[in-house]
Amino acid sequence: MQKKNIEKYLELYRDGLLNDTVPFWQKHAPDRECGGFFNILDADGSVVGTDKPVWVMGRATWLYSRLYNVVEKRPEWLALAKHGVDFLEKHCFDGDGRMFYSVTRNGAPLRKRRYLFSETFGTIAFAEYARASGEEHYKLRAQKLYRLILHHDRTPGLLEPKIIPRTRQLKSHAMPMILMSITQVLRQGGDDPLYKEVIDDALHQIEHHFLKPDFCALLENVGVDGEFLDEPMGRVINPGHAIETAWFIMEESRYRNDKSLLTLALKILDWSLEWGWDPKYGGILYFRDCRSRPCEQYEHDMKLWWPHNEAIYATLLAHFLTGEKKYEDWHARIQKWAYAHFPDREHGEWFGYLHRDGTVSSTLKGNMWKGPFHLPRMQLYCWKLLELMSKKDEHNA
Repeated sequence: MQKKNIEKYLELYRDGLLNDTVPFWQKHAPDRECGGFFNILDADGSVVGTDKPVWVMGRATWLYSRLYNVVEKRPEWLALAKHGVDFLEKHCFDGDGRMFYSVTRNGAPLRKRRYLFSETFGTIAFAEYARASGEEHYKLRAQKLYRLILHHDRTPGLLEPKIIPRTRQLKSHAMPMILMSITQVLRQGGDDPLYKEVIDDALHQIEHHFLKPDFCALLENVGVDGEFLDEPMGRVINPGHAIETAWFIMEESRYRNDKSLLTLALKILDWSLEWGWDPKYGGILYFRDCRSRPCEQYEHDMKLWWPHNEAIYATLLAHFLTGEKKYEDWHARIQKWAYAHFPDREHGEWFGYLHRDGTVSSTLKGNMWKGPFHLPRMQLYCWKLLELMSKKDEHNA
């Protein structure tokens, strides 16, 4: 990548993070009266609803802790991280050690789901805050929650099944991908043989169960041993999820210096970009069917913020690791489309939900799913990667 492009992108992502995305959430989200963060926000940051999604609060707590750890030790970021972690500890755990999915403004439990996503993001919140605060208590909290996740994921019958098991048994790509990701975060605070075991298992499942060469696709749902199900739920491709998985594997290839993992990641990335890119309007489609049949999801042709965030970082990382121009070109294409359609020029941050043609579907900046995570993570990771690219360029010069 030419130096002028490195500098252009670096400024775009760094300044977007520090002067737009983070200030929007710092200003509008903290609930100074009841603790934690508001998340259901309209375009201007006004509060539309006061119920609090626990998994998004874990993500926000991770973000402020991460900013404090890798950008600058600003007291306000540490205070916001503490604001989040205190609410999580006080209000978001059930008696069995699991976490609620959502709570009321004052922390009364609303919903608890059979999924473990509140727990996964609670884990990285505690782990990252432990590094920021230096308090061992939070590291132990993260490790305990991590082992609870593994216990429930590995023990049949502990979690209510989505489908009646005697009729059909499926597993979701979401679990191995998220386990790999949170394990990578935990490993930054100190290694453990368990971490390699978990990541190795996730890599095995992704490559040998969910990745289907016959379709050149990574599927979302397969049988327990990777069997293909020729039904709509078994034919689902979520390009954004697959692209996110690709960069998780790329990061693992960097950590292990393992070229075979890079090859696997690039295969997933290449296939997923081809499936995801909309040739008519541009942007990344939300769902595809691996037989190119109609999707059952009504939102299948929408453009959501987070797949574009994941693709922007994944293509930049692929270019950094390979030097291949095609990934630089993909990065430029996705970045150009995303920045032409998602950013709110008036109030800041990004709209999350667009119609297929790129027009805004909803003005919400936050809801039970969207919050301060995918966008600021992308901006932060791209910024730091571009700094490495700049130093490498200077060294070569």
